[in-house]
Amino acid sequence: MAPGTGVSAELTHAFTVSRSLDDALGAGSRGSATRTAIERAASSDVFDWLAHVRSAAGCSNPIRLAGSIDRIDAATGALLGTTSTQDMPDGVIYKSCGNRRETVCPHCAEIYRRDAFQLIRAGVIGGNGIDTHVSHRPAVFVTFTAPSFGLVHGPRHTATGQPAPCRPRRTPDLCPHGVDLRCSRIHAKGEHINGTPLCLDCYDHDGQVVWNHTAGELWRRTIGVALRRYFDRLTRRLGTIAVKPNCCKVAEYQARGVIHYHAVFRLDGIDPDTGDTIDPPAELDVIDLTDAITYAVAGTSFTTEAHPDQPDGWRIGWGKQLDIRPIQLRGDAEITDRLVAGYLAKYLTKSTEATGHVSRRLNSDTIDLYANDEGTHTERLVWAAWWLGRVPEWRKLRRWAHMLGSGGHPLTQSRGYSVTFRILRNKRVIWRRTVDTEPATNTDGETTLIVGNLTYVGTGWHTLGDAKLANTSAALARSRQHAGREDLIHEMHNGG
Repeated sequence: MAPGTGVSAELTHAFTVSRSLDDALGAGSRGSATRTAIERAASSDVFDWLAHVRSAAGCSNPIRLAGSIDRIDAATGALLGTTSTQDMPDGVIYKSCGNRRETVCPHCAEIYRRDAFQLIRAGVIGGNGIDTHVSHRPAVFVTFTAPSFGLVHGPRHTATGQPAPCRPRRTPDLCPHGVDLRCSRIHAKGEHINGTPLCLDCYDHDGQVVWNHTAGELWRRTIGVALRRYFDRLTRRLGTIAVKPNCCKVAEYQARGVIHYHAVFRLDGIDPDTGDTIDPPAELDVIDLTDAITYAVAGTSFTTEAHPDQPDGWRIGWGKQLDIRPIQLRGDAEITDRLVAGYLAKYLTKSTEATGHVSRRLNSDTIDLYANDEGTHTERLVWAAWWLGRVPEWRKLRRWAHMLGSGGHPLTQSRGYSVTFRILRNKRVIWRRTVDTEPATNTDGETTLIVGNLTYVGTGWHTLGDAKLANTSAALARSRQHAGREDLIHEMHNGG
């Protein structure tokens, strides 16, 4: 970033638009942040520093790396030169943390959300290396739910869509613990009480944690086994080529702390000669895909291995609610490709926040801060995961106690559905190095390898002032990009 009016305006404006960060700081820290920001802005190398931290400027917790970077001739292996981080501003390289959770790092979470949007949408309409013919294939948007583990508060609606009381009863409805299970309140969406059990002692916290933990295996048996066997039998009966349902799913936490899955399914044909995906047989359409998913969900369940607290194991199956809707590309359709991709990508930046629990991985020193077998609903779920994980065969429950038993990545896709996050990230890196920066000179067409010998030295900005300047600069850059996109869209709509 070169010195100039634009950068000076950013530095001047930094102390007025970073009010949100000031509000998050205490009164004592606020003065320190302003003082260190002024010191950084007044330094002679401020413009070099802003250019140096540009790639990680919006990150809340950047990773600091120190060491050296070697340039090697790809043809001969000769060392062309070495750059040490000691010669760089602050003596380190700043790298974005890459955390997908919005509560941890809003900047990195937004980048992750945009990548996820492109990944999901490419599987429906093509692009980013995916054949655009996929847009003509049958596709549906499906919501898989978990079973009930006890009565909980939540918004209810009548058949006509009008708000209704939570659980009205004319006479007292006492549970074995003496708690009246009636609730005549009309709960609004987002109320803190939503998702909490009417009786904490009646609720099956152990069963819910185990379901979260084994939902991945239930998905594999349903989609990877039952659904594919259904289509194998169907195509053999019809005498057509084999087909494969490719899909992408996202795990979302409900307010009660149980996960459910949103998924996009696309039906592909398989070329008998090459094995590549092609258009499915004309005999198969969205109705066949819907029937197959319904059949697989209804007929799939299993029993877990024994546990001292449950010698017969837990029975794992899907909930009664299964919502399947066709995806269309028309803008006036109920479910479109853009709507589905945006909906799924939004939930990827969230996790257990719906339950009020936002801790990171727990251990024996921190578990008591979040778990209690006689505490709140969420505390009991964390405790259930930790307590059940005492058995060696169930040890992974302790690893994922902070996630209420659910482990793994929130977004998974079948091999042939779409592009990968790695491809999208590499494309962004290439764009930054070739389009967003000054082109390299005197390369003479030779290929040069860049090898980093870097080690981790810390996390976060050196001072609160650095954080204010870097984040403000990134926020202003995003604002300019957003304004540019809006101007471009306006010109396109007006025939420019």
